[in-house]
Amino acid sequence: MEDAIDMILLHKTKFAYQDCSSHRLTWIVTGIVAGVYGLWALFIIPGFRTVPWKLKVPFLPSSKVQTENILKLLRGRKGRLVDLRSGDGRVVLAAASMGFQSTGYELNPVLLSYARTQAWWKGLSSTQASFVKEDFWKANLSSYNNVTVFLAPNAMETLENKLSAELPDDARVIVCRFPFPHWSPTCSEGFGLDQVWAYDMQSLRKQTFSKNNHMRLFKFV
Repeated sequence: MEDAIDMILLHKTKFAYQDCSSHRLTWIVTGIVAGVYGLWALFIIPGFRTVPWKLKVPFLPSSKVQTENILKLLRGRKGRLVDLRSGDGRVVLAAASMGFQSTGYELNPVLLSYARTQAWWKGLSSTQASFVKEDFWKANLSSYNNVTVFLAPNAMETLENKLSAELPDDARVIVCRFPFPHWSPTCSEGFGLDQVWAYDMQSLRKQTFSKNNHMRLFKFV
């Protein structure tokens, strides 16, 4: 009889322990999901309300290798540089260290504050590295002759049209991971997820001019 009672108590204790473990696991999973959502809301949502849905791009930080590849394609160049959707400012700060007058466009206030703090910590003046809380889609980029981009594929075709209309002939555009759908690159660096492509506006305009002339001759014939 006593053995039977002991067995019943043992089973009840075992079930109670399993029940507590199950609740603990549920709370852990809930906490992780809430944390991920919190980070998503903190870094992605701010600033998105003013951007059309098609052009919305989440924060995609460039890797160390990717940033090094960008700098390789900037060697021998000078002037003003702009990073579109600059995030935590790593590309802007790296370009400033090479002597470029660098500007980053970013709508997220958290990332913007972090980037500005990093610039201050590195002792960079506002003429060397600056960060603007502004939608670059609405900005005129004609004063920049170096442009760096890390956007999602859905925004690249629209960006082609904007840069074609605004950038000077001596401008170079460097894009990460997702190349332009219609432009032919001048050169590239790296491979896989760290690959970057460079596009020179003068070369692109010559290609477009040659293509248009060819089309006119074809229609005439």
